[in-house]
Amino acid sequence: MENDNKNKDLENNPSPSVQPSNKDTSNSPKEENVESKEEKNKEVNTEASTEDFESRIPLKELESSVAELRNQINQLIIGQQEFIDLLIAALLSKGHVLIEGVPGIAKTETAKIFSKCISADFSRIQFTPDLMPSDVLGTSIFNEAEKDFVFKKGPIFSNLVLIDEINRAPAKTQSSLFEVMEEQQISIDNEFFEMESPFMVLATQNPIDQEGTYALPEAQLDRFLFKIKLTYPSLEAEIKILENKHKNENQDFSSAVEAVLTPEKLKEYQRLIQQIIVEPKIITYIAQIIQETRKHPHLILGASPRASIALLNTSKTFAAMEGRDFVNPEDVKRGLKPVLNHRIILSPEKEMEGITTERIIDLISKTVEVPR
Repeated sequence: MENDNKNKDLENNPSPSVQPSNKDTSNSPKEENVESKEEKNKEVNTEASTEDFESRIPLKELESSVAELRNQINQLIIGQQEFIDLLIAALLSKGHVLIEGVPGIAKTETAKIFSKCISADFSRIQFTPDLMPSDVLGTSIFNEAEKDFVFKKGPIFSNLVLIDEINRAPAKTQSSLFEVMEEQQISIDNEFFEMESPFMVLATQNPIDQEGTYALPEAQLDRFLFKIKLTYPSLEAEIKILENKHKNENQDFSSAVEAVLTPEKLKEYQRLIQQIIVEPKIITYIAQIIQETRKHPHLILGASPRASIALLNTSKTFAAMEGRDFVNPEDVKRGLKPVLNHRIILSPEKEMEGITTERIIDLISKTVEVPR
């Protein structure tokens, strides 16, 4: 009986000596799974870190190209740093720019230098009250030899098009730009002509209170990514302008400007910008700002959905220009005035009081909570 009880105890509670002492742990399925998981995690982490590193390389290259582009333009254009930065941002965002300012502050010269720096074709159109749409887009001419009409392209067929004094021409001529600015194509005589990339319109506008000007239609204003208001240079900047002019009176400085970007590299940068990370809270922040413009008591017209898309795109561009792969609230704030100041309309009462759209934009940006 005693022996039987002992045997039962041994079966229920086996001693360590009974268990195998030399267990082969290398063949344990559980430990094998742990080791394989760790190896896989290491591989994933290595791949992720390599991917992150590789994705940062083009961003650093983009940031370097933007800095070089600034330096090239700053050789000749003095005291307009924000203007130059916004031109670069509009180019990278595939947008057009409306420039408002008095004559003589280097608007045309900046556009010419800018086109040289990006290896782009340049054309200039002077808008006048008698200018016709065909003078801008082109027209069909009868070819005697072929006994058929041949389309002769107008000056709009270029990479960078400067339209001087756009508000000097009547609405009929201004409307000829609607399709080409939005869709980068022209339809004439049931034929479609696509514009070569890059395509960018820089339009200058005299202040609206000067004689002989026409207000641009809201639909056309909405097609401009930015409206940039230029003012006279500061005293220090004007002194430097005069000194440079005095020292280099007979020199053509524009010939010293070197091309920084090629059309192919520009396309690569534009694709890269589309991959910039935008968190949901940033998207909500942009939407809230746009919504506030539509219900503000001092405005009779708020911003359109095209404005919210423009603000999103420019925020991504500002982030990329600083070498970042994500958008922060400061990028959104930086684009507010140039994106919105031509897309919102003040009530007549507030306009008579001297309130500006920029002031309303400041008020709106303060009322919307900044995401953290």
